[in-house]
Amino acid sequence: MENGGSPRNQWRFKRNDDLTQASAFTVRGVLNMVMEHLNASDPRPVIPLGNGDPSAFPSFRTTPLAEDAVCAAVLSAKFNGYSSTVGILPARRAVAEYLSEGLTHKLSPDDVFLTIGCTQALQTIVTVLARPSANILLPRPGFPYYEATAGFCHLEVRHFNLVPEKDWEVDLAAVEALADENTVAMVIINPGNPCGNVFKYEHLKKVAETARKLGILVIADEVYSHLTFGGSPFVPMGVFGSIVPVVTVGSISKRWIVPGWRIGWLVTNDPDGILMKQGIVDSIKGYLNITSDPATFIQGALPQILENTPSDFFLKILNTLRESVGIFCDKIKEIPCITCPSKPEGSMFVMMKLNLSLLEDIKDDLDFCCKLATEESVIILPVRLGFLGIVKVLFYQWCSANMLIFASANLTREKLVSLQGSRRIQGLAPSIICY
Repeated sequence: MENGGSPRNQWRFKRNDDLTQASAFTVRGVLNMVMEHLNASDPRPVIPLGNGDPSAFPSFRTTPLAEDAVCAAVLSAKFNGYSSTVGILPARRAVAEYLSEGLTHKLSPDDVFLTIGCTQALQTIVTVLARPSANILLPRPGFPYYEATAGFCHLEVRHFNLVPEKDWEVDLAAVEALADENTVAMVIINPGNPCGNVFKYEHLKKVAETARKLGILVIADEVYSHLTFGGSPFVPMGVFGSIVPVVTVGSISKRWIVPGWRIGWLVTNDPDGILMKQGIVDSIKGYLNITSDPATFIQGALPQILENTPSDFFLKILNTLRESVGIFCDKIKEIPCITCPSKPEGSMFVMMKLNLSLLEDIKDDLDFCCKLATEESVIILPVRLGFLGIVKVLFYQWCSANMLIFASANLTREKLVSLQGSRRIQGLAPSIICY
């Protein structure tokens, strides 16, 4: 052997199976799985209705004010250095002001921790709460990154159902039945992903009271905050911070349509200081000390973005979503094999249920999505995969699609595929995506 080495029959390193398993159940992992079934020889353009990122379409460009703010931050040369691990003070102050709107208490910059998008924020709090024998309560359906992160951290996951017949409200009786002395938190996603629901004030108050009764904190995923276009206004969970400690995670990714800028936050809504007394705040700081920080120049632009974005920018997006949801849900009624039990009022997704008895040679939601990709070059997401197989019993027939991409002016009628002729999808008309 060269360099005096000797052959070895066995090496001592190998892959991390926990990481491999966890990554398979993220949205990206599931999306990649479905996209692998695309037919490379199909000349038709792919219709990507399974992606939560509409920024690829020029119709949904962010506000020029945000772009100018980033350019100004770069050109100022004031943000070329390292950030503090919790984020620079002007940016944290701006987030505190932005999120204090509608709260009964005023947030301080010390309540705010800047993160690399909302993903790092949720990763931070889940990791902080992970300890031997602990468990966390997650919504079903929900955002699968929570399951992936908890699984990698060896934090036991227990699922409570969202009830479609009640506009996806939390089954609070199930929450109480699932919790025990090792339960540390429950997650609420509002506006809902992937259900498109918006929780009402009265229901969120009951959630807070239930969590207080159980002695657990609430993680409020509000990455789609203010993206509401129905009859229910967005209510921040932090309103109930005096009832139960609330950790809010969010970002500018969705509302400003800039997911690639990777700036988010973790915020403690805890006027009674319970999270500080329990050591959670110190653990958050400790975790951020050993992880990466969001780009300093993006932090430098954040005050201008949060404080001065014109309201008509937001209004245009909401109007587009509202119109698209109306068209989509009306057209869905014409398709026998698909139903939408609850018209979305927020976020960017709509949930659809398949009637498998009307579908030829379709086993479940994953099979449907994969064959839809192969035969029609349309990408939508199976919902069950986010739940590590547990959700098969209750939601194995559910799929979701992105409404904002559905609405993009770039997807003209001529470019959209026709599903009418699909051999496997009997009764599925072009109206599922044409408008």
